[in-house]
Amino acid sequence: MFHLKSSLMKASENFKTAIENYLNQTALADAVFAKEFAKESKNLEGCCNYIFGEVKKTGLCAFDNQEIFDMAVRYYTDDSIGQPQPVNCKVLAGQPPAADLFTSVVEVPQNTAAVKTAPTAPKLESKTLTLFDL
Repeated sequence: MFHLKSSLMKASENFKTAIENYLNQTALADAVFAKEFAKESKNLEGCCNYIFGEVKKTGLCAFDNQEIFDMAVRYYTDDSIGQPQPVNCKVLAGQPPAADLFTSVVEVPQNTAAVKTAPTAPKLESKTLTLFDL
């Protein structure tokens, strides 16, 4: 789980590495995406800035790994996205609480759930890396 807070920090190396590893794996599994990922006009720093800008627009502070990875893929595949401006923020990676037999699941009301409008990244046959696999 990614948590983003406003501050004067850039993306951590762990965050960049997690994004880069995911994008590299996706490119290896998908030849069409590999061409998009190789564009000279796109880079990892711009990708992180795009992600931070999109997160800031939502007003939310916690995101599932796949939501962040989907934003990274969108940055490379959407040619209308140029070089986003840097956003001042801090990224924290935290593990979701472990499930157990004694804790009930808290239901989220439907009206507060985030709606995704963009297509999701292609599913990989191999295990997708998360920040916790580093």
